[in-house]
Amino acid sequence: MLQTTGVALFIGLWALLYLIDAFLKVINGVFIYGVITLLQQSHAPFDRIYLRFLTHTGLSVSIGQIRWYTSCFNRMFVRIGSWKPNYLKIWFTLGVCFGLVAMLLSVFLLSLLVLNTLGKKPVEQQVLTPVMPGVNLPMNQICYYLMTLLICGVLHEIGHAIAAVREQVRVNGFGIFVLALYPGAFVDLYTEHLQQISPIRQLRIYCAGVWHNFVIVLMALLILVLLPWIMMPFYSLGNGVVITSVMENSAVSGPRGLSVGDHLTSVGGCQVKSMAEWAECIRHSLQGTASGYCLPLDLLHQQDIALGSYPTPAGYVECCSNTSNTHLCFYYHSKGTSDVQYACLPARTTTERLSCKLPSDCYNPNTPAVCVMPSLDNTTRLLRVLHKGRPPLLFLGHPLDLHYSVVLSDYVPSTSLVPVNLPYVMETFCKYLISLSGALALLNVVPCYALDGQWILLAFIELSLRSVISDPEMRGLIYTVLLLFGTILIGTNIIIAMFTLFVW
Repeated sequence: MLQTTGVALFIGLWALLYLIDAFLKVINGVFIYGVITLLQQSHAPFDRIYLRFLTHTGLSVSIGQIRWYTSCFNRMFVRIGSWKPNYLKIWFTLGVCFGLVAMLLSVFLLSLLVLNTLGKKPVEQQVLTPVMPGVNLPMNQICYYLMTLLICGVLHEIGHAIAAVREQVRVNGFGIFVLALYPGAFVDLYTEHLQQISPIRQLRIYCAGVWHNFVIVLMALLILVLLPWIMMPFYSLGNGVVITSVMENSAVSGPRGLSVGDHLTSVGGCQVKSMAEWAECIRHSLQGTASGYCLPLDLLHQQDIALGSYPTPAGYVECCSNTSNTHLCFYYHSKGTSDVQYACLPARTTTERLSCKLPSDCYNPNTPAVCVMPSLDNTTRLLRVLHKGRPPLLFLGHPLDLHYSVVLSDYVPSTSLVPVNLPYVMETFCKYLISLSGALALLNVVPCYALDGQWILLAFIELSLRSVISDPEMRGLIYTVLLLFGTILIGTNIIIAMFTLFVW
């Protein structure tokens, strides 16, 4: 229901934007016609306000798309493209090598994907997955996704523009667009200049975009590896985890629960020094038996407020009043009897005692003690979460509810002045850059209509086959067959990916 409402609002916003644009253009035309009619005698000046605004800003609106086009960056492209031309030649020649190798690798991977599907291999082995906000992309990470797409698209097109200037091809302009939900960029090159230069120079221009996408991947990987050293002056590692986000209305939210910035060091008696250890502690609490607590018998009798015990439909025994929110039912075995006994005890003070697994763990010759265990069903656990600077939190529920209620980071701030979630934001952003920029690089080099691979293939065929096959029609036939194969390959993979996402 929420997804349907979101789609309806999304379509409605685009329709409203398009109608407003059309309305202003019509009103502008009517207004101008009226001004011309009224002021014909005096020849007074007039202005097309809205149309002039669109022309001046470079904005344009169409169905499901808004774009911005400008030539204000042309001087910047010329300056960068004219700087150290020999170094830039080497740089973009490396891009040609990468583009050609990536084209072979992409065709191989996509072909293997189709063969795996036809061979009925498990879907989990597939490598191409479409990203759909609200379907397999969490809505709270959509900003990372859209910002990554925009950055990758802009740097991709800047690569084309700088390479074009280096190869003496005029750049007419640069633009950014939003198509439905997805942002992108484009560069407008002078076509006649581009067609007149040699194939190797064309390849430097065509491969520059995917080459820059690959460089983005390398830079993001480098930042991700160096992140602990980059953050070292402001954050510490290996002495716990810090909460960067708490799910609203979860079992641990609220004034007495966990909050952003809490420094967690232990859960259920298991020491936590990193996110990996946190996950291991949660797994251990799921698979292992529940821990008990050593309690002296005399203190047990003093604190016990149970008036009786009764079995519940879930299969465990309850001995506390339904109105009690500070006490919990525990069971234990007394020495000299095999009967199970129950006591309603204050949960907080009881869990502060030494933990135990067996009654023998609580043996004390001077003070008789028993090992009291929480009386709970098989999936519920009583976990004591220690966080510095605040009283321990007692969590009663399924451990996975605790695990999925918080977002954690290994980077614990050294002071309260530094933001808690900065390392998480940088780490997440780098991972999106690696994933999306790498995917754009590999997919864009496939010889397919409307992708860079279409022009890379054309220039490569002219470069490699012109001296072998002199007939241009034969080279054109080879180009058409390979381009058709790449287009069918991309289309087949898109169908498989969408089928996998929505049907499997």
